[in-house]
Amino acid sequence: MKITILGCGPSGGVPMIGGAGEGGIWGACNPQDPRDTRSRSSIVIETDEGTRLLVDCGPDLRAQLLRNQIAHIDALIVTHEHADHIGGFDDIRGINRVIQRPLPLYASPDVIKSMQMRFPYAFQPWSGGEFFRPVPAPHPVSAPETIAINGTDVTFFAQRHYKVATLGLRIGNFAYSTDVEHLSEDAIEALRGVETWVVGCLQRDPHVAHACLDDVLRWRAEIKPSRVILTHMGPGLSYGPLAQELPPGTEPAYDSMTFDV
Repeated sequence: MKITILGCGPSGGVPMIGGAGEGGIWGACNPQDPRDTRSRSSIVIETDEGTRLLVDCGPDLRAQLLRNQIAHIDALIVTHEHADHIGGFDDIRGINRVIQRPLPLYASPDVIKSMQMRFPYAFQPWSGGEFFRPVPAPHPVSAPETIAINGTDVTFFAQRHYKVATLGLRIGNFAYSTDVEHLSEDAIEALRGVETWVVGCLQRDPHVAHACLDDVLRWRAEIKPSRVILTHMGPGLSYGPLAQELPPGTEPAYDSMTFDV
C-alpha cells in the first residue's frame, strides 16, 4: 500500500492564528522549515489494487488533495466528529463529481448521526444528476469490527479521546491512530504485529485528550512496531530537533509525506 500524509497538524494547524505581528503562532516550530507547516490531520491509503481510502476530511481537505494531485477517492472513513476532522466535508462534492456516484462513508453510528445534524442537506436522498452538494452513502461501523471496503479488509478498534470515542484502523501491517490518549487492552491487541503505525502525538507534556511523547514511546515498547510515525503534532514539536531526538524506528510525519507499507 501507499500512504499519503495529507496533513499532520493539530486542530488549529501550525502555525496557529495569532502571534507577533499576527504572523502566526509557531511555538518551537521553525517558519523556515516547510516540514513545520502543518495542516489538519488526514491520510489517504492506496491499496495495491488501486482503491483509495480517505481518512478524515478536515477544513484543509481541498488544498491537501490538490497539493498531492489526488482526486479519485473510493471511500471516506471518519474517525470522529470533531471539526478538524470533518470541517471540509462540503468539498466531498468535488470527489462525487470525479467518481460520479455517492461516496461511501464509514463511521460509527454516533458520528454519522452528528454529521447528519451538522450537514443535513448532504444526507438528503439523491436522485441522480449533478452534484451540487456532498452526497455520502453512510455505512455505520462499530469497534471492534472488520469489514471489507472494495475488497480490502479494514479492522476498526476503539480509542479514547478524553470524553469522545475515536476509531483506530488497521489494514494488514499498517495502522492509524489519531486523536487518542488511552488505548485499552483490546486496542493494544488489535495493534500487535503491526509493522508501520501512524499515531497522534500532540506535545511533549501530558494532555487530557491527546497522547504525549512519553505515551507514544511507552505504547511503542509494548506493541513493538518496526516503524512509528508521529502525526497530529502541535507547535511545540519541531520536525528537525524531534527527528534527531527520537529513537531509531520512530520519526515525525510532515505534510505530503508518502511511504509504502
